[in-house]
Amino acid sequence: MIEHSLTVPRTARYYTLGTPSKSIQDLWIVCHGYGQLARFFLRHFSVLDNERTLVVAPEALSRFYLEKFSGRVGATWMTKEDRLSEIDDQANYLNLLLQEQLQQLPHNVRITVLGFSQGGATVSRWLATQQVPVDRLILWAASFPEDIDFTTGKAAFANLPVAVVYGTRDEFITPEALQHKQQLMHSLGIHPKVYIFEGGHTLHPEILELVNRDL
Repeated sequence: MIEHSLTVPRTARYYTLGTPSKSIQDLWIVCHGYGQLARFFLRHFSVLDNERTLVVAPEALSRFYLEKFSGRVGATWMTKEDRLSEIDDQANYLNLLLQEQLQQLPHNVRITVLGFSQGGATVSRWLATQQVPVDRLILWAASFPEDIDFTTGKAAFANLPVAVVYGTRDEFITPEALQHKQQLMHSLGIHPKVYIFEGGHTLHPEILELVNRDL
């Protein structure tokens, strides 16, 4: 048996908060976590809706039923199956999305990339391609991926302001895992600001506003 690959067109879905215009000063690309949908995820960013900010929430290309064979649907950025192809597809998708937005915005717009949970690994791999003109990175309840190439990763994240945010009751983040991920980030020259809030595996509007002002 021989495995083959074929590149095919896909229809990708994304949602926006705000309207592209010359008055936009901040562009946010926000990537949801495992099993979420972009339109629901985007609601968490209503605190940024100020006529000067455009928030864009892409939806992962793979969707599935969250329970059995019907009902609520979620999306995932990737699985372990054919993962290298999926990583390339993610980067191509997000690059196209970013280029489309930038064509409608001032050339000096500030670009913030946020990844929540599984979306954190997705945006980290994307930025590691060194093709993203990003100004700030926010990893929220997210794990920094261990498979980023050291050389390209160190160059991609050099001098990039990074925030790591998590809740005190997040069941997916243990102190041991957090320490390991911080050591990995430090090896790549990333020294993030850390924000902790009382809560679980979710976004927190007050902390989001704080990070936006502070980072």
